[in-house]
Amino acid sequence: MTNSISAEVVTIGDEILFGQITDTNTQWIGTELTNIGIRVVRKSSVGDQASAILAVLREAHDRANVIIITGGLGPTKDDITKKTLCDYFGVGMVRNETALAVVTGFFEKRGRPMTDLNRGQADLPANAVYIQNDWGTAPGMWFEHDGRVYVSLPGVPFEMKNLMTHRILPKLQAHFNPPIIKHKMILTAGIGESFLAERIEAWEDALPPHIRLAYLPSFGGVRLRLTATGTDDALLSRELNQQVASVLPIIEQYVYGYDDDTLERIVGQLLNAKQWTLGIAESCTGGAVSARITSVPGSSAYFQGSVVSYSNDVKVSQLGVSPDTLATVGAVSEETIRQMAEGVGKALNTDVGIATSGIAGPDGGTPDKPVGTIWIAVATPAETRTRLLTLSQYRDQNIQLTTTYLLNLLREQLEK
Repeated sequence: MTNSISAEVVTIGDEILFGQITDTNTQWIGTELTNIGIRVVRKSSVGDQASAILAVLREAHDRANVIIITGGLGPTKDDITKKTLCDYFGVGMVRNETALAVVTGFFEKRGRPMTDLNRGQADLPANAVYIQNDWGTAPGMWFEHDGRVYVSLPGVPFEMKNLMTHRILPKLQAHFNPPIIKHKMILTAGIGESFLAERIEAWEDALPPHIRLAYLPSFGGVRLRLTATGTDDALLSRELNQQVASVLPIIEQYVYGYDDDTLERIVGQLLNAKQWTLGIAESCTGGAVSARITSVPGSSAYFQGSVVSYSNDVKVSQLGVSPDTLATVGAVSEETIRQMAEGVGKALNTDVGIATSGIAGPDGGTPDKPVGTIWIAVATPAETRTRLLTLSQYRDQNIQLTTTYLLNLLREQLEK
């Protein structure tokens, strides 16, 4: 068995480089290849230019065992992948009768006329193994060349996914018999990457060679990805779980979930477990916290509603914030955020109230309260907790960070 099989994914099309479409193919292909034990080492995007495509293919040959190519297989002149592959492999184009029958049947079934351009879909490089596309006319193609496997697929996501799932992935497994690759994700919030790394340094240094750790920082949190490689699926799962159990006592206060968990989903589960309801008062986040809470199916069981209290008048009339408080210490203050969190709970008759108020930017800061000064609060039946955040000059980043920090503070209170 080969110890390590590597892959490179090449996406072709000017529309990707121009930003006219989003490349979702690469992420999906990377996940699916990892699931069968093939590690993606690089991804490349290249426009509809033969010389550029040839250069990328030559480079990929030196890096990877498998080169997956998507795009450029349509019937029009700007779709040059097949012709370029002929140049790369040094072969001519031949008509594949099986492919022609499939394309003909595709148009007959839909009662549409077939043009010469459509017939050209059945012309393939002479060394290609034809892979039938059940959902379109662009063919899939498999090449074996100089110890490498090249796979060319249509760029349309649903066609590509069908071909990969039912034809290419099983064929790659049979060809390479790759090792098993398993991931385990530990999700943390409320601690920075460098501080987290310091805490778990000794544990990380003691990991066995076949288990690797990666730090994946995001707004307000860090995902720790453990990747194990081997031949025994059950054994790898046990080893990963053992490593999680080993590190958990060191960082448990920051861990909110694993793998596909989200903070909003965990918060919902905790609220359901306590049979508590939630109300939200948002100023600087403008509804972003509520959007994350309601992104969870079934959130109506615990989420009562929200008040986007952008103006001081709404803070007073809807949340019961004291005008004297606003006049003396302002909307961005510990006193105001406490009253907002407690006030929204009373206004919406909920067990828990949470709130945000701050200066998201880019304008509105003062020497005493610069942009990025934000207060958050969580009011439960037991207590009200507040926290001051000192964030950046960037509005979108501040909104995302505030939302994550508030949900994490809520999680901490619910877990008590």
